[in-house]
Amino acid sequence: MILDNFRVDGRVAVVTGAGRGIGAAAALGLAEAGADVLIAARTADQLEDVAGKIRALGRRVVTVAADLSDLDAIAGLAETAAAELGRIDIVVNNVGGTAPNTFLTTSPGYLERAFHFNVATAHALTRAAVPHMLTAGGGSVVNISSMMGRTPGRGYLAYGTAKAALAHWTRLAATDLAPRIRVNAIAVGSVLTSALDVVASQPAIKETMETATPLRRLGEPWEIAAGIVYLSSPAGGYITGKVLEIDGGIEQPNLDLGLPDL
Repeated sequence: MILDNFRVDGRVAVVTGAGRGIGAAAALGLAEAGADVLIAARTADQLEDVAGKIRALGRRVVTVAADLSDLDAIAGLAETAAAELGRIDIVVNNVGGTAPNTFLTTSPGYLERAFHFNVATAHALTRAAVPHMLTAGGGSVVNISSMMGRTPGRGYLAYGTAKAALAHWTRLAATDLAPRIRVNAIAVGSVLTSALDVVASQPAIKETMETATPLRRLGEPWEIAAGIVYLSSPAGGYITGKVLEIDGGIEQPNLDLGLPDL
């Protein structure tokens, strides 16, 4: 009986950054739980690979290859999902990220771009999706934040600041959109996605990250997807305005990126 509450049958999800990694895992997890999905990313070939797996689960899927840093393009996903799939119930704001940088080479423009890519994109898509979600009776928004939004880490000033802003945007949006739309976030730890390919290929750095994590390993994309399904489903129906930490228990990343001292 309780497992039925993790189902999202008959619902429609929009997932950004869904060509690989956490976004792809989220799209597949939601499809396995019963949702039809619009998936968006920059690379069409990656989207088609994910779409094939979704179709194999018996779910409908729409792919949109676009530059998701373009606010008009990302907002347009809402209209496409509503037109092609009939409704919107779930939004997963996964697109984002910013490369590490030193303090003195983090220009104001670099900081603004980090905020744009990690926060403004989430706001643009959610704002466009809300009218459709209300028409469908309500829904759930899940934002992908990071442990770097709550812990210090050398070289992550722009990224960490943007993810901290996204976490608080989550709390504020949840207040504005309650009670019909729930808004939550996941603070992700070190997860084995393509973004960590360089780290995973260097045993010393990988070991440092694992040692800094109480569970002594890096996370897997499906583990984040499980949290997304939970927050999107009736099982998470009494949760809003919260940041779920899925990070292996890490409190201090303690990762030496090899950035020069001042």
